Amino acid sequence: MLMVTLGRAKQSSTMKERLERRAGWQYPPGVRILGEYWLQTSDPTLVIISEVDDPLALMTATGQWDDHFDLTTTPAVSAEQGLKFAGQFLQH
Repeated sequence: MLMVTLGRAKQSSTMKERLERRAGWQYPPGVRILGEYWLQTSDPTLVIISEVDDPLALMTATGQWDDHFDLTTTPAVSAEQGLKFAGQFLQH
């Protein structure tokens, strides 16, 4: 399952603290990262594109960052998948 996570840095957290933690942190097994982007904007400040077989693995990962980010995770489809679904929908 393709997932997109958007993060907004908490004001109680500094960029230095976030970078230090990230340097030594690993995603748990079952979370395959397709892209991770640290942005120079206030909202979002973080974008993660991942694939998971079990959403619990991603929940475990995002839960470890609650003190630094407000995170929102949602399922997503690629443009190619979306157009395929749209074609099926329009045929009905």
